[in-house]
Amino acid sequence: MAVLVLIVLGAILGWLASIMAHTETPGAILRQIAIGVLAALVAGTIANGGTMLGGLSLIGLGVAVAASAAALALYHAILRRREAA
Repeated sequence: MAVLVLIVLGAILGWLASIMAHTETPGAILRQIAIGVLAALVAGTIANGGTMLGGLSLIGLGVAVAASAAALALYHAILRRREAA
């Protein structure tokens, strides 16, 4: 169940990031959703003690949100730098 929560949470954060960044190409939207899901899964698993078989702790959920937001912010910073050059 915890894995499903983290996947949905990461997908929602990636989708919201694509809305805030005014991304309209389908490939870029899917890329942002994938980055959000991957960051949420990795950080949530680490913060939850390395296991996803039980429930998800509140700390694990918070860390997953923070990691997804940080990964998406880093992605957009790199993307802007590449477009400016």
